[in-house]
Amino acid sequence: MLIHSIENKGLAMPTTEEFREEVEAQISRASKQGRLHVEINAGEIHRIISPDQNRHAMACDAIRQLMGPSDRVIHAPPAGDGPSFTVRYALPR
Repeated sequence: MLIHSIENKGLAMPTTEEFREEVEAQISRASKQGRLHVEINAGEIHRIISPDQNRHAMACDAIRQLMGPSDRVIHAPPAGDGPSFTVRYALPR
């Protein structure tokens, strides 16, 4: 996992790369299990990487960055980013 910068308050700030690494890890695990798809939810990724900070937009960005033509947004909140944002990734990749 990447080492992230420290904010002035002394709290470790996650990076989009850390969120992306977690999404990639979940996709990889699902693929190794022989699944045909995996659904990734921003709120779940956020709780793993940054449970004490509001970084849902970063989680959503990471999820979007890894989308390909066969992947689908299955839920997006009205504002676009939020804990309910969910994508179904087609497997294998």
